[in-house]
Amino acid sequence: MRLSTNIVKDYLIVAFEGELDHHTTEEARMKIDSLYYDNNLSNMILDLRKLNFMDSSGIGLIMGRYRNCKERQGDISIVNTNPSVERILRMSGLLKIINMYSNIEEAIDGKRGE
Repeated sequence: MRLSTNIVKDYLIVAFEGELDHHTTEEARMKIDSLYYDNNLSNMILDLRKLNFMDSSGIGLIMGRYRNCKERQGDISIVNTNPSVERILRMSGLLKIINMYSNIEEAIDGKRGE
């Protein structure tokens, strides 16, 4: 699994590629949290376009980042999901508490495309 990161405004943007599972979540968590806290950010966008598999460890990673953002009165959004990952997110209930957008620009603006 590979992570690409970028900071835009007060958003840490994290793009996942590959599989997010029990073999990869700890390293991903450490990298994401380090960038998030070291740069004193409050918002996060998770780009899941190139994520082709996620298990319960990945759900846990997303939930933990949700808590981190809420503790800082920030927000977390998910963008660019593929159908299989979106299905897992819906079944887990994450999309009841985390907004999903078509792209990063919509997530930053907080507006979904019509």
